[in-house]
Amino acid sequence: MADPYTTLGVTRSANEKDIKSAYRKLAKELHPDRNKDNPKASERFSDVTKAYDLLSDKDKRAQFDRGEIDMEGNPTNPFGGMGSGGGGFRGAGGGQRGFRAEDFQGFGTDQGDLGDIFEGLFGGGGARGRAGGMGGDPFGGRRQRPPQKGADIAYTLRVSFIDAATLKDQRITLADGKTIDLKLPKGVEDGTQMRLKGKGQQGPGGAGDGLVTIKVDKHRVYQRDGSDVRFDLPITLDEAVNGGKVRVPTVDGPVMMTIRPGTSGGAVLRLKGKGFTKKDGSRGDQLVTLEIQLPEDLGELAKRLDGWKDESDPRSKLQV
Repeated sequence: MADPYTTLGVTRSANEKDIKSAYRKLAKELHPDRNKDNPKASERFSDVTKAYDLLSDKDKRAQFDRGEIDMEGNPTNPFGGMGSGGGGFRGAGGGQRGFRAEDFQGFGTDQGDLGDIFEGLFGGGGARGRAGGMGGDPFGGRRQRPPQKGADIAYTLRVSFIDAATLKDQRITLADGKTIDLKLPKGVEDGTQMRLKGKGQQGPGGAGDGLVTIKVDKHRVYQRDGSDVRFDLPITLDEAVNGGKVRVPTVDGPVMMTIRPGTSGGAVLRLKGKGFTKKDGSRGDQLVTLEIQLPEDLGELAKRLDGWKDESDPRSKLQV
């Protein structure tokens, strides 16, 4: 069985951040949308996803590190507790111990029969069912692996900038033609992956999962900065000098914002809670950068400024 650490290319001492970073890199490289003519890449994508699912779960990772489960999450030794549990054999001193040859005296004829019993118990060469009065193999021979689930199906969902910021539900059509409404997760960003349980291909052991990769579209006036949204707002010279209230677009709709008298171009004003939703449920802000625009016809402005000169030095702090 493949090792999940090797599959992701990380060491056993890797932390959650290292594991997540390795998974994102491989998932982006092996994504089926980028490898439509490479079935091996699709298989590796599935293996990488399974490895990440196991290692990102602290309990399952600990179980795997102790050798209790394999990469598929199945027990590595379903009979491991028989030697020490309540149904085990006790020695002369009353202590609990595992199976020994002496414990089977009276059940069979020779050591060959004893070997057959152990082969039947632990999936060796197959039980031959000659254990004296016990008849055939009581455990049904070799242990069978559980039926394999169907393959996962990869989807790409394009989401508008504003929908991603406000977590608006998205409608997606699955491979079977059914349409569902998908709730975007808090902290969603470009490349975020979502798992839809049981929405993959059917298999003997049940359906696989749907793997949805979110692609957030860019916006013509907004830019994302972490959980904040940046926006450049043009204002007139009169609004910069005298101040006033202006209407500002946000991802939640337009709001009124106050500009103080004497505001310089390049000043950044903050609109609280008008950014992207964070993983903790809080919202980032919208950062509004003011850009002073002069009128196209400067004739009237020049007349008003005739004879007036600004004696200040706005570059004094630059020491040039």
